[in-house]
Amino acid sequence: MTEIDFAGLDSHARYKLMASLIVPRPIALVTTLGEDGTVNAAPFSMFNMMGEDPPVVMLSINKLLAGARKDTAAHILRAREFVVHITDEAMAAAMHRCGDRLPVDQSELDYTGLTAVPSRSVAPPRIVQAPVAFECVLHETLETESRYVFIGRVQWLAVRDGLVDTERWRVRLQDFFPVGRFGASFYVNCRDRFAIEAQEGRAAPRGGGASTAIDEM
Repeated sequence: MTEIDFAGLDSHARYKLMASLIVPRPIALVTTLGEDGTVNAAPFSMFNMMGEDPPVVMLSINKLLAGARKDTAAHILRAREFVVHITDEAMAAAMHRCGDRLPVDQSELDYTGLTAVPSRSVAPPRIVQAPVAFECVLHETLETESRYVFIGRVQWLAVRDGLVDTERWRVRLQDFFPVGRFGASFYVNCRDRFAIEAQEGRAAPRGGGASTAIDEM
């Protein structure tokens, strides 16, 4: 094993190693509202679920130089509301372009052709093209020298029609194709899925035959 003492690395080297080894990561495409009502949308891959009781998600946003804040961080700190969308293959290119640097009064939704629709429980809108949207209020903020870590409490969930069986509360994973962040500027899909057959101790490829646990939860 190559042994690396993190205490001897600068922050950029630590970031490159961690962001390229802790993969794939889910991507949060986050909508917030500016003070003038402009809808901001930005992708973040330092994101994940933290728990279900209460239902909370984590979003980590880096600070800019000289104390400046990214638009998303500034909006969350001010308004305490945001919407987290899961990106699928069909909208991956638009999600990536939402990371382009734009003036604060120009909406990434207009820039990319994504469509806004009113949320049910918060002011920032949802994105029509996204298969999943978690409407969140700010539950807690953690701050380090380099980042804001926002803990969002989920107030409302909107999912694409047919994706969730609302009688059994199961997700039809066979119809869900999100993309994840890999190292550098690479992305991955999740089509090559497999289940682990515990009784035999081997992996079974997805597809064909009876339904497995990977098809529906």
